[in-house]
Amino acid sequence: MTDTRRPFSNPLALAILVLLYERPMHPYEMAATMRERRKESSIKLNYGSLYTVIEQLLRENFIAVREVLKEGKRPQKTVYELTPPGETELIDWMRELVSSPVKEYPMFEAAISLLPVLPTEEVMDLLEIRLGLLKKTIEDCDEEDWICRKMKLPRLFSLESEYYKAVTLAEYKFSKDLLSDIKRDAGGLQSGWAEMRKKLLAAKRGARQNPSPLPSIRKIQKRRKHQKEK
Repeated sequence: MTDTRRPFSNPLALAILVLLYERPMHPYEMAATMRERRKESSIKLNYGSLYTVIEQLLRENFIAVREVLKEGKRPQKTVYELTPPGETELIDWMRELVSSPVKEYPMFEAAISLLPVLPTEEVMDLLEIRLGLLKKTIEDCDEEDWICRKMKLPRLFSLESEYYKAVTLAEYKFSKDLLSDIKRDAGGLQSGWAEMRKKLLAAKRGARQNPSPLPSIRKIQKRRKHQKEK
């Protein structure tokens, strides 16, 4: 289980702590280093959120201002460093993330849980499109693997790419199997889906024909006042 008391869950905060674990840096250097190492493919990065997270880390005393540099007419640069509490937080956080699986909420899983809002015929077409896009992503991952091998990069630097490819392959297999099961009505999937959708549309039509709007707050207050007077 994850520690719900941890003050941060944003991966960008983790990345900043790791960068400052290496050496003191100013924000522009942090962003440039992350881009140079292609970490933005795994961690969402923009300058606005970078500065916001830095301010949050400062308030928690996980990082501190080391020095402020001023060169001629250029804007001043604030260099930050990792504090002892920040290093403790970093190591504990990394241990937790590596050891403890957590429930995540991907958008595709959310869509799957709400599929009856779409007809089965349309979902089959949409899954065909998804399979094509996933196949292209897998091919891009294969090309990136080939480039890494050609450059003789240590495997440590491509682990996140390996993980992403593995997750994409699993999603491709699931989507392909789901499409096949819908087409052959495995386990009554398509017929049960059609029946559920029929009920959903019937309830929707009924709600339109017999609208029951919620009473306004003023009406509720007036009704309560009248009941008290009785």
